[in-house]
Amino acid sequence: MRAIMNIPIFLGVLLAGVAVYVFRQNHEMGVIVGTYLLVYIAVVFCTLFLGKSRVQRDMVRYAVGYSGMQAALLKGMDIPYAILSEEGQLLWGNDKFLEVIGSKKAARRNIVHTFSELEYSKLPKTEDEKVLHIQFEDHYYRCNLRLVLNRGEMAKESDLKLEQIILGKNVIAMTLYEETELVRLEQVHEEENMVIGLLYIDNYDELIDSIEETRQSLSMALIDRKINSYMQEIDAISKKMEKDKFFFVFKQKYLDGMMEKRFSVLEDIRGVNLGNEQTATISIGIGVGKGDFTERYERARKAMDLALGRGGDQAVVKDEDGEEFFGGKRVQIDRNTRVKARVKAHVLKELIEGKERVVVMGHSMGDVDSFGACVGIYRIAKTLNRKANIVLDEVTASLRPVRERFNGGNYEADMIIDGEQAKEIVDEDTLLVIVDVNRGSYTECPELIDLVQSVVVIDHHRQAGDAIGKAVLFYIEPYASSACEMVAEISQYIGNGVRLQAVEAEAMYAGIMIDTNYFSNKTGVRTFEAMAYLKRNGADAVRIRKMFRENLEEYKIKAAAVQNTELYLKEYAISVSVPQDVESPTVMGAKIANALLDINGVKASFVLTKYNGKIYISARSIDEMNVQMMMERLGGGGHANVAGAQLENIDVEEAKTAVKNAIDQMIAEGEAS
Repeated sequence: MRAIMNIPIFLGVLLAGVAVYVFRQNHEMGVIVGTYLLVYIAVVFCTLFLGKSRVQRDMVRYAVGYSGMQAALLKGMDIPYAILSEEGQLLWGNDKFLEVIGSKKAARRNIVHTFSELEYSKLPKTEDEKVLHIQFEDHYYRCNLRLVLNRGEMAKESDLKLEQIILGKNVIAMTLYEETELVRLEQVHEEENMVIGLLYIDNYDELIDSIEETRQSLSMALIDRKINSYMQEIDAISKKMEKDKFFFVFKQKYLDGMMEKRFSVLEDIRGVNLGNEQTATISIGIGVGKGDFTERYERARKAMDLALGRGGDQAVVKDEDGEEFFGGKRVQIDRNTRVKARVKAHVLKELIEGKERVVVMGHSMGDVDSFGACVGIYRIAKTLNRKANIVLDEVTASLRPVRERFNGGNYEADMIIDGEQAKEIVDEDTLLVIVDVNRGSYTECPELIDLVQSVVVIDHHRQAGDAIGKAVLFYIEPYASSACEMVAEISQYIGNGVRLQAVEAEAMYAGIMIDTNYFSNKTGVRTFEAMAYLKRNGADAVRIRKMFRENLEEYKIKAAAVQNTELYLKEYAISVSVPQDVESPTVMGAKIANALLDINGVKASFVLTKYNGKIYISARSIDEMNVQMMMERLGGGGHANVAGAQLENIDVEEAKTAVKNAIDQMIAEGEAS
């Protein structure tokens, strides 16, 4: 329009040039042309400048009419549409949008108060469109949000009494697309989705051996009846694959109820009266999520491996995002059979003989049990004529008396190396053995796991969901008192005349002694059999006891922590260890936690130690609380009676509050006893 209105000006310039030319040729004709030029200029001036306001009014009237038509179309559009301020204040909404939110009162509120899924942080800050899925009452919507620059003025809506949007202000365009039917169809599809489960009787052989032959069939029938009754409750199709193994499938809509009741069949099976002191327990592995049936079965199998690796008597639900654990609050049953130890020893022997070098390591900040188990594997490798090295970086004060006994003598200078040296010597012909830990990130040198092809894990802690996945041999026995006990058993079945030296036997004996708190926790028949084996190999209990005597300063620190202990709910001892000039603050925390259990009425003890920017929690109990389940809530783990966790970016008071909250949750869920 502007270009069209400028055409007379261009023509006027052209005519002026013509007038000048004519005047030069003929003065009289030039005057006449000049006169007509002045008349033309006057007409153009009146048309363009004096009539400009009228033209603008006509253009504005047209624009307003056009925008009014657009507003009418938006107002009556069948898709909910709204304009928001940058802060989320609702400025305008069409009829469909107002119908969705349902009231004028809601229209005057900030949008984040109307839709609970919307937050200030989710509002767009750039012109890129954001897509969110929100719910309002019983409807579901796909919400598209886009930041736009308002270049005009929006008319007032008298019924909402909205203020005009100021020219140049950024606004947010919000569009809702209903997807209620789609969501409900997805929910129905998910509820009808098939879930695959495995159920194993943990201690079938022990139960059969403990029951009179005439009552065996009846006792097993009672257990089968409980299992089949539970399967009927969830409308499951079940098949007994073996005498102690069941396979079953059911609809996912029943899973939430099973989880809410925390798999009540676990308790039902424990309550079966077998006529003796034996208690039956089962483990359940559930595979759920997207993917085909093969993938779900694989998840169920891995869930079962986790349940068994954590000691059984529990259910594990596994999907593509992780695992959830239920049950497992009882202390693991001590198994007297050594069949598994013999099988694992045979496999370990073959793996060692298939490699040229064995590198063994424990967890970071290694303790006596971790180091003692490493020494046992070292001796097995040397007996099989393989090169062997132990990876150990930091030597704590509690470990130093044992570590120093391996300096010189009959041991090579490179028997014990650090992580950097280990990374230089490992290759494809190296077997990496990890003891006393099953999480890769907790090991002395996590990088080694990726540098080798063959990994063996030997641990007595309950298996975690993020356990080392590439292990070719995974030997987890939560019933065992210590890693040293497990290695001592393996040593007896390796063959080839494995004979521990006295200093090695004492290192392993010390590991069992410390982990059992001087044989008061988690000791079973096989624990004392392992100790007898170590005694036969030259372990001296008196010399070991002298190595671990406390000095006076450490005893004073422990006494101060006990004195400042808080009894939460009159049953849970919580204390803070403030060790000064102590080389192993975390070991001191563990000693304090053990001491607090001697207080009458204390079900569990928790000692918090601040060290290297972290809060270390040592948790202990006797038999009234499963501290391992509690520490898992805080990102840690361990045993039913001995566990711990590490908290980062948190102070001591916040950590203490986290421990109290975890206790409250355990009590509320009935897991505290």
